[in-house]
Amino acid sequence: MKTFKNVLILCAFLFTAGAIAQENYTVNGNTYSLKTEVEGPLTLLWNVIDNEYRYFAKKGNTIVELKNTRVDGKYQEEYKQTLTELTSDNPVDASKTNLTLVSLRGYVNSYNKKADPAYQEKSTSVDLSTRLGVFAGMSNNNATTNPENVFAPLAGIEFEVTDNVVLRRHSIVLQFRHSFEAEDYDLTFSQFALNYRFKFIHTDQLSVFAQAKMVTLTFSKLAEDNVEGLEELSNTSVNTPIGLGLGLDYKIGNGFFTFGLNDLVSPGVDTNGEFSVDVTLGYKFSL
Repeated sequence: MKTFKNVLILCAFLFTAGAIAQENYTVNGNTYSLKTEVEGPLTLLWNVIDNEYRYFAKKGNTIVELKNTRVDGKYQEEYKQTLTELTSDNPVDASKTNLTLVSLRGYVNSYNKKADPAYQEKSTSVDLSTRLGVFAGMSNNNATTNPENVFAPLAGIEFEVTDNVVLRRHSIVLQFRHSFEAEDYDLTFSQFALNYRFKFIHTDQLSVFAQAKMVTLTFSKLAEDNVEGLEELSNTSVNTPIGLGLGLDYKIGNGFFTFGLNDLVSPGVDTNGEFSVDVTLGYKFSL
């Protein structure tokens, strides 16, 4: 129950957080629309430009980009020297600073506190992003009426919300799937599910995540033979099965190829005694 409450709090935070204001800045003859993350003696600006996170520092009227170019497979970390030069009047060690929004924010705030004793660190902002995906796959639906452990085809759609700033490793997913009837498997069902994902490996190119299915609403139909002939039984149920699974997103074009191993473990859910095999492939579009 505690986990469920935490997920609801996270969901509410993601959906109610405000957007970050953007302004246009000219850097080396190029104009960029940038978001202000930290404003003070040293200002931190950023945005996603051509599917790449770009970071800029502004001091006075000077704006410089914080770069980390790659040469022969090795990152040069030029941004550390840039930060050192910008903060030379009140030095702050940049050696352990990473080129991420969280790390840069901490560095810039540390400098601003030294440069201006009256400086007040502002609360952290968020930047919501959404993705729409479609998928298909096969499942033995071991938590349904499936005594012969038959595999049935399925298809679905999902809507994912995540934060690119503070909660980059977390996302909330509203998913719909439909499982079709197969030979010797007379059950069909449609299911809405609210899922939580934690991305334990997360880069701009690849994310590998654990998924928890928190709440489901299921509409099912079962064809059953009895003495009066074939009868179709319908059922609607709401469950909190806490189904646990794994998945990955791999960036291709303006979206992501997706692969999922779903509901590997479902504590508290009655099954047919077989190991759950629920495999999906799909593609998600960035909105």
